[in-house]
Amino acid sequence: QVQLVESGGGSVQAGGSLRLSCVASGYQYSRYQMGWFRQAPGKQREGVAAITSNGATNYANSVKGRFTISQDMAEGTLYLQMDSLKPDDTAMYYCAQGPYHWPPQTMAGAYVYWGQGTQVTVSS
Repeated sequence: QVQLVESGGGSVQAGGSLRLSCVASGYQYSRYQMGWFRQAPGKQREGVAAITSNGATNYANSVKGRFTISQDMAEGTLYLQMDSLKPDDTAMYYCAQGPYHWPPQTMAGAYVYWGQGTQVTVSS
């Protein structure tokens, strides 16, 4: 059973930084993709960034140049470094895992396992 547990959310002023973590256990796939998604109140879930098990990455246009996805496979941890945060980045952030795809996908439908989320609030 795959379990994903996010942490690192919080409140920050615009222009600040946060690093989200997602600890994964019980991997289902020998090759996989993992992604970060976000959902603001009243909006659809949006893919932010994705990474494959062999390190290929993909980003939503809205976060390119500001966010960086990475992973520590030895620790089973996925990260999202978020810099130059904007109020529009305010949302619940989720990590997810799914079967391998290249390039890694930022579509929610491509993912099977989801964490419970961590809240990010950016004030102006």
